[in-house]
Amino acid sequence: MTPREPFQLGARPTLSRATVQRDETARKDDARLDRLWKAGQVLLVDAKGRTPVRAGGTELVLRPAALIADTRPPEAMLLGEEGDTAYWALSAVEPIGDHAVAPPANAWGMWPGARSESGEEWHDLRGIGALLDDTDAGLFTTAVGLANWHSRASFCAKCGAPVERTAVGWATHCTGCGREEYPRTDPAVICLVHDGADQVLLARQPIWPADRYSVLAGFVETGESLEACVEREIAEEVGVQVSDIRYLGSQPWPFPRSIMIGFSATADPSEPFVLADGEIEEARWVSRDEIQRALAAGGQVDGLILPGETSIARQMIAGWAL
Repeated sequence: MTPREPFQLGARPTLSRATVQRDETARKDDARLDRLWKAGQVLLVDAKGRTPVRAGGTELVLRPAALIADTRPPEAMLLGEEGDTAYWALSAVEPIGDHAVAPPANAWGMWPGARSESGEEWHDLRGIGALLDDTDAGLFTTAVGLANWHSRASFCAKCGAPVERTAVGWATHCTGCGREEYPRTDPAVICLVHDGADQVLLARQPIWPADRYSVLAGFVETGESLEACVEREIAEEVGVQVSDIRYLGSQPWPFPRSIMIGFSATADPSEPFVLADGEIEEARWVSRDEIQRALAAGGQVDGLILPGETSIARQMIAGWAL
């Protein structure tokens, strides 16, 4: 077994890309916000986290804010600014029909898109995130994250009274006790476990399509460090002890409101698996050669389907396989 040099991510995680500038001071400046609305572009997001895209799914369909409303709607969420353009997000106002459409070519699609009554194709972030450029990927990620938070935070966590949006979507104010709340992000670790040489540990959940495998992940518990979470999650899910834990990178994962914090670690491939009942259906050590063949074939070969490029897991695996 020949030790290899430490590896890095194969590329910047798809959903970590962004180009627009966030400015907290702008969020509370009504006069400035009104100007930004008039010169803004709007991203619509439906209740299932889908947005309209152009043919091929490589570009978002943005709408001029002035065509949606003359004045800034109170529910409009400011995503950021780039040059002279401000970008906003709103919940979809036009109904999405039941006309299912297949994901675009090269999309990591586990769920179909939909065709709206006006004929547009709407797809979700998991499916098309990797197809978008940096600006669109960052806008869609932020919009979905904010929309998911608001859909789950309509009432005060302290007194139970309804809340109202403030700071153009970046905070809420309780109508009862006055408590201010900010968007929640739940930390989760995701770890590529390898043997220090040419094998990587992959596993699959029972609900996944046949032959789809990924690295292991789990949520950080209260009072737990990230490294301790890595050790616990790997032991709980596959019964393996890890060492040499090393940080790789991170990626927002707004499904509904997480950030995936990537690590690598080493383990002994001779150690027997003890799979978490109901969570892990199968775990296996996979050779570097097989991973490289799958990557060269676009992400899958017979018996092995790698995570889609929207997930940081794909970049972790690609970086290790180089």
